Amino acid sequence: MPRLTGPQDGSLNDRERRRLTRIPSDRAIIATLALTGLIAAFMQTLVTPILPELPQLLDTTVGDASWILTSTLLAAAITTPISGRLGDMFGKRLIVLVLLGCLLAGSVVAALSTSLIPLIAGRALQGVGLGVIALGVSILRDVLHPKNLGGAVALVSATLGVGGAIGLPISAIIAENLDWHVLFWLAALLAVVAFVLVLAIVPESTLKTAGRFDFGGAVLFAIGLTAILLGISKGELWGWTSLATLGLLIGGTVVLLGWGFYELRVHSPLIDLRIAARRPVLLTNLTSISVGFGFFISSAALPQLLELPSTTGVGLGQSLLIASLCLTPSGLVMFFMSPVAARLSAARGPRTSLILGGAIITVGYAIAVGLMTEVWHAVFIATAVGFGVGFAYAAMPTLIMHAVPATETAAANGLNSVMRTLGSTVAATVVGVILSSSVVVSQGVAIPTAGAFRTVFIVGAGVALMGVVIAFFIPRHEPKYETASIPIVGSEA
Repeated sequence: MPRLTGPQDGSLNDRERRRLTRIPSDRAIIATLALTGLIAAFMQTLVTPILPELPQLLDTTVGDASWILTSTLLAAAITTPISGRLGDMFGKRLIVLVLLGCLLAGSVVAALSTSLIPLIAGRALQGVGLGVIALGVSILRDVLHPKNLGGAVALVSATLGVGGAIGLPISAIIAENLDWHVLFWLAALLAVVAFVLVLAIVPESTLKTAGRFDFGGAVLFAIGLTAILLGISKGELWGWTSLATLGLLIGGTVVLLGWGFYELRVHSPLIDLRIAARRPVLLTNLTSISVGFGFFISSAALPQLLELPSTTGVGLGQSLLIASLCLTPSGLVMFFMSPVAARLSAARGPRTSLILGGAIITVGYAIAVGLMTEVWHAVFIATAVGFGVGFAYAAMPTLIMHAVPATETAAANGLNSVMRTLGSTVAATVVGVILSSSVVVSQGVAIPTAGAFRTVFIVGAGVALMGVVIAFFIPRHEPKYETASIPIVGSEA
């Protein structure tokens, strides 16, 4: 049950009393959490422009350099539900500040690094910071007036896609004109800005759940999920039938099954699987995998299509900066469509927004099969997918929050983020396998064929369509949990 926590004698000092009685502006809270989400999401594409050069810059192999991306993905996937649970127990604002501290520390470590291992460690700490998005969505439920909640949730949830899309051309400009370490100093500066704004504007969390943190569950979850994601992301490089890949995939599955049995038996689990098994939560999470898959298909395939040399008749011969700018409309569409998606969810229910989003992604990739020979084609596809993802991302947190008690919001949203990450990881692997399996050689370089790209888009459409089918089975009407930690005394814009 929720409880208010404070000093043991029940008294508050003057500073604590002023902070808890201060009523911050809803708009200021929304803007702060949205900016924080954008900054965290920016870390996803921060190193993309320098990836081809990293082996030479760090005197390492291409395979080892890939850990600079993999470490961020793994850290985000593992720590997001854990930080969500900690937020439910000890206060979401406090844990957001801790995560931003990790992001700052990781940025500084990476900025000072001249070799592979420190850079990987710094990138892993940056990945930990991505958990602020799920926590930000959960804070909104606690502190906003209900009339402002739908649009705010849609906006903050969309930052996961917006930040990466907008940040990519910024990273490309810096990488082309300045030393690569400047990327990480910029990240550190942005982390400081986010930390100060959250500290000054976001109110204290008063809605907390009692119990002890499930360390055993956290360890088992981390081991199992790491093994599976690592096996998926490295399977193509190591070989799908290699002992390392099979051992990670099978071992990770066994560990997660054991974790599931363990979670059902502990008093205060990391993730309440009984709540996660409820039909609205389960089906929303399954649909989230398909949305994450669909979103990353465009992020993985379109840059290659744009940047490959045009001499083969497949690529469009654009620079990294131009390719980045071509994908930027996708993020902008997510941002500006979030209030539209929120109004649709309010009028027709978030289930409708999720179905519509999946349908738009499906149609977008279906069109892409025959529309991939001009630069504007790639811009159109990315924008269409952005439309669909924007509707879907706006709907998923709302569906989750309607189906779980307020004391489980952050952990449940954290698990939903893991499902999106799982979909993205699988998509990256699938794109790599398909594009490498059908190539032509041009000037000694293997380049994917047009048929390979068409196959990628067909797979993207098929997976998105599966998500739409699953979303149809989400109940239209379900009892809702309506709980806020700050009493509603009036309507505030």
